[in-house]
Amino acid sequence: MQRPGPVIWLGARMRRGALVLAAALCLSPAAGAQETAPPATITIAPRPPTAPVSSPRPQPRPDDVAPETVPAPEATAPEAAPTAATSATEPAKPVRDPNRGAVTNLPIPRYVSLKGNVGNARRGPGLTHRIDWVFTHGGMPLRITAEHENWRRVEDAEGMGGWVHYALLSGVRTVLVTAPLADFRRSPDPGADILFQAETGVIGRISECAPDWCRVSVEGEKGWVSKAQIWGSDPGEIVE
Repeated sequence: MQRPGPVIWLGARMRRGALVLAAALCLSPAAGAQETAPPATITIAPRPPTAPVSSPRPQPRPDDVAPETVPAPEATAPEAAPTAATSATEPAKPVRDPNRGAVTNLPIPRYVSLKGNVGNARRGPGLTHRIDWVFTHGGMPLRITAEHENWRRVEDAEGMGGWVHYALLSGVRTVLVTAPLADFRRSPDPGADILFQAETGVIGRISECAPDWCRVSVEGEKGWVSKAQIWGSDPGEIVE
């Protein structure tokens, strides 16, 4: 005979989604027999949505700046065509790998996370470009798709984004739960025990990743989740 366990509701620091933790509670053994109570359920409710952050548009360039004058080129003799010997000694320019960043030479695309609580995504790589999008969830995963000097073009799980200054990004790897209810298991096996569950919108930090699974920490709890239920790590990617 079993007695139902209690239900406990706790607050969470997450904006969207909730975390459900299954914990086994054992009853005191009766005289001559021992029984176990069913696992209690702990639900962590999502945090209320954050109010939109208003961001001022970049200031226009001043109109009273005098234009630069370019001196007229001096008359020079036409340059002679290079000889065959000269052209043969010039080293060929290396071809840039399109799968590597033009600035960092790191893989493109790659995943990072938002360092602070606010990040402005601009239409182009510079402060003179207008702000198209404002990220307001610290730690959310982002994917870098291009580089230009100190700017990185990023996008979120829904494909929204723009150019963000690299100082607003972190190399800490996180994931976003995209499944209605993701199962976090004891090991990277569909038949392994479920340690806890998380709803859509929960953000967790990656501990490690196998080709099809990631071990993720959420609110102090760790478990293996299938990559099909999260966004922030590509299939086949290994994170140590």
